[in-house]
Order: sequence, then C-alpha cells, then structure tokens
Amino acid sequence: MRENDRFVFEREREREREREREIGRMMFGCQCFHRRRVPNLLPTENDAFSLPAPIPTWPQGKGFATGRISLREIEVVEITKFEFIWEYNFPKDKRKGVTFYKPVGIPNGFFSLGDYCQSNDQPLRGFVLAAREATSPESEYSCISNQDKPPALLKPLDYTLAWCSNGGNEEDFVGCGFFWLPLSPKGYKALGFMVTIKPDKPELEEFRCVRADLTDKCENYRLMLDSNNSFPELAFRVWTTRPSDRGLNGKGVSVGTFSCTSYWSSEEELPSCLKNLSPTLQAMPNMDQGHALIRHYGPTIFFHPDEVYLPSSVSWFFKNGALLCRSGESVGEAIDAGGSNLPGGGSNDGAYWIDLPSDDRRERVKKGDLESAVVYVHLKPALGGTFTDIVMWVFCPFNGPATLKVGVMNRPLSKIGQHVCDWEHFTLRISNFTGELWSVYFSQHSGGKWMDASDLEFIEGNKAIIYLSKNGHASFPHPGSYIQGSTKLGIGVRNDAARSNYYVDSSTCYKIMAAEYLGEGIVREPCWLQFMRKWGPTVVYDSRAELGKIINLLPLALRNSVENIFDKLPVELYGENGPTGPKEKNNWEGDERS
Repeated sequence: MRENDRFVFEREREREREREREIGRMMFGCQCFHRRRVPNLLPTENDAFSLPAPIPTWPQGKGFATGRISLREIEVVEITKFEFIWEYNFPKDKRKGVTFYKPVGIPNGFFSLGDYCQSNDQPLRGFVLAAREATSPESEYSCISNQDKPPALLKPLDYTLAWCSNGGNEEDFVGCGFFWLPLSPKGYKALGFMVTIKPDKPELEEFRCVRADLTDKCENYRLMLDSNNSFPELAFRVWTTRPSDRGLNGKGVSVGTFSCTSYWSSEEELPSCLKNLSPTLQAMPNMDQGHALIRHYGPTIFFHPDEVYLPSSVSWFFKNGALLCRSGESVGEAIDAGGSNLPGGGSNDGAYWIDLPSDDRRERVKKGDLESAVVYVHLKPALGGTFTDIVMWVFCPFNGPATLKVGVMNRPLSKIGQHVCDWEHFTLRISNFTGELWSVYFSQHSGGKWMDASDLEFIEGNKAIIYLSKNGHASFPHPGSYIQGSTKLGIGVRNDAARSNYYVDSSTCYKIMAAEYLGEGIVREPCWLQFMRKWGPTVVYDSRAELGKIINLLPLALRNSVENIFDKLPVELYGENGPTGPKEKNNWEGDERS
C-alpha cells in the first residue's frame, strides 16, 4: 500500500471509530452509561430488601427450607447474594436502567448457571440457582438404572460474544459490558448468560451446562430493558424468564437468570430452565409446616369503609337459606351446612346453580357476615416444587354493582356488575429453599398481577395487607382508586380500596381446603368444593341501554373512545352471571394469569 493510500485508509478508519464513539455518547450518555464501581463491592443494606421480621424456625420435616432441593440427578441451591458487575443507565432516568450481578457465596462443588439482572427501580432482591450432580439415594438409584447416561453437568466448550456496549469498538473498553453465551457440548443446554467488564472470555470452569433431558422450555416474561434502537448496531433487550410448563403439575424450575437479544446476535437461542424429574416433591411443606407458614405470613384483608357486601363463611351462607336450583324447577332446595346435597363432579352444564334465599332473608344474606368469614386455602406446588403457592380464597354472598368513571364524572350503576356470590383470591408464593415469602399475586377481575414482597405493605411482622375493592372485591397491594379501562383517559370501572374497621386476619381465620401433593386423606376437601356449576343464576338485561345514557352525556369527541373502552370490559359487567367455584378456575391447576 502506498503511503498516501495508507494515510487515507487510516483517516477513514479513525472517522469510523469516532462515529462509533459518538453513537455510544448519544445513546448512552457517556459517563452515565459507562459507570463502574469497585468490582468486589457487595450491595449495602440500603441497596437490598429484606422482610420486616426474621424468618422463624419452621417445624421439622423432610426437605422444606433445608436450603437445597434435589431435582433427581441435579441438586440445586438458591443464591441470593450478589456482586456488582455492570449497569446500563439511561442519561435522563437512571431508574429505567438495569444492573447485572454475579452470584457469590456458591457452596463448594456447586456451579453457576448464569448471572442475574434486576431493574434499577426496585431494591436488590432476587435469586439464581447453582447446581451440582446429586448424591442422594434417589439419584444413586436412578444412576443404577441409567448407567449409560452421560454426566448431568458439563463445562461449556467456549463462549460466544452476544453483545457488548461499545458496539464492537476494539480500542475502547473502559466501563463497557460484555455479554457471553456459553457454547454447550452436544446434548447439553446453557441456562443463562455471563457478563464481564473486559473483552476477555469468562473462565470455563466457573459455569456449567445441563444435559438437555434435564431441562425444560423457557419463555421471556417481563421486558426489563429495551434500548433506543435509533442505532440498530447497539440495540439491546433484556427479559426475565420463566418456565413454559407451570402450575400444579408443572415440572419447569426457574433458574433466575435473564435472557437478552441484540442486533448482531446471529442465531439467538432462549436459555432453557431446569426440570424437576424427582418422583416426590420432597421440598414441599408438610401439614405442620403449611399451618406455620399461614400463621406467619397470613395477610390482613381490609374491606372498603363503605362496603355493603361483606364476606361470610360458606357454611353461614348455606345455613341462612342458600338454595340449590335445578333447570326446569321453579322452587329451589335448601342446602345443608356442609353442602353434602350439592351434586359433585360433572361440568358447568347449566343443570344446577346456587341462589340466595327466596324469602325475607335475601337482602340480609347479600350483606354477608364478617364474624363468620374465613379464607379457604389451597396449598400447591409452583415452579416444579421449588416454591409453594398458598392460594387464599375469599367468599362473599353478593358482588355489588360497579361505578363508572368518565373523567371527573363518577356514575354508580344500578345493576351492571352485580351478581350472586363472589369468589376472589390472592396467592402467596413461598420459596421452598428457605420458607421466605417471595411475592404475592393480586387477582383483579379478569386478570391480576404479581408483586414482589418489597412492594407490599406490612401490618405486623411479615404479614402483608390486602385491600379488597368496594363492591367488586378485587385485590390490591395499596389503597387508592384503580381504573379498569383506560387510566390515561380516566375512563373505566372504579375499584376503590381503603383501610377500614372491616377486616379478616387470614393468619388465624382460615381453613385449608385442599393440598393434593400431601396425598390422599391428609386434607379432606369440603363437599361444596366438588360443585362444578355456577354459584349464582344467570340474568340477562339490557346493560347497553344504561351505558348508552352515560355516553350520550359526553362530548362528541369522547364518545367513540368511551365506547371502545366499554367494549373491552369483562363480559360479567353486562349481566348477572354467577361465578364458578375455586376448583373450576384456571389457576386451580394452572399458574396465575399475568
């Protein structure tokens, strides 16, 4: 190459490097993005969340809260202590960024399955699993019958650079993050990514890939980071992941790692999760431990101070005149206190339904009986038996009519939203490694939301507060007026939640109604739980006429938007339609909808 050509080449190359640096400065805000800390600095007490009170010593059992769980050929531990690696910040709002951590304190003989990521808008709280070959008698038996199987865990062959924050600039590494996808041996899968602040590949020895038949499918769950893709060569997304196979019989085990994609990752493969192949869920709590968990974590449920339709026990409802109605018969049959004369099994075929008393007790029964109220508990495994879901059901004899909010106008409705009987629930998710409350699911009409324990209000020790909304009894973590519809436009159904003197302490007022994993005969399910028909009649009326009157009062510019929002509201708002019981709900065997 001639000297002049070399000069031109070097000048163009330098311009290209400057362009890449400028992209980084524009996109990431330079020092806000390339920020470093002391590598070995652990989070301070202000950075991390812990429950308000210490976790007690649980009653003795087999594998619950022992710190380790056998998945048959693999044994895993839950790592909750982390070391800062690198953070991705937006110049204008650091809270929208994310931070990446390396698990620390991994016991000898266990290996990392991937690093951890968390959004900056929450205190540090999370977990990743570390794994080793299992040494339990159960594992030894499986090894005898499967002598030809290769090891459960193997080191990766290499690492592939999935993304780096400097856009591939080979000369500017200061403050950068590098994301590595392990290259698995044939027949093995990687369950997470590794993050470094140098372009050097991680050590092969510190990571393990898992034999494919011991893994399960995974799916992206919550998008934690979506970088500005104005510059595609630096686009980057990060998700939390969860097993695809979830619920009461699901075998998928969450590893706690993250998934990421970038513009220049050629063939991206979503990390897998683990699979619990153990024939026994040895880490699930026994009956004594289940009671101890409820007594320690059972929330206090507050009803709105203006609530008219309070809860009761199911037996109180039956004793006070509830009727079993049959299709084609005009007179209903009284239901005994235990519900033994309710038809069990079958399907929701419309042949039977439950109704309020037809005599002068009707209006009184609608209002419930707070003194008799209890929560009905379903204990079930979650995430392959590494967590326990304590599902708490609240029964109300009546669900009141809705209130619509349209801007500054609030319009109580005469019938829309009301129906006989109401079954609502919330769910506590407990780690079977430690017995620690991890999150709470708040059921809200046709959907719901998981909330981390750090987002909850606590009333006493580790007992959270659940707010049930006025008339509709949807559950919320904080008081306020929640709009089901368009929050931005302020149009939809109001859910008003507040503290009052009407409350139920679920840590004392509860009954365990089902826990299938404990085996037959341990928990006797009540007769009424087998009633698969509707707890209330179906009454159709012209709800659109009442809504139409409200719409006609609005300015023309708003009418189309309001009509579109009303069309998306749950169908139960447009007629009286009694709910099915807990066992007919999707979440009885499946995972919560979120």
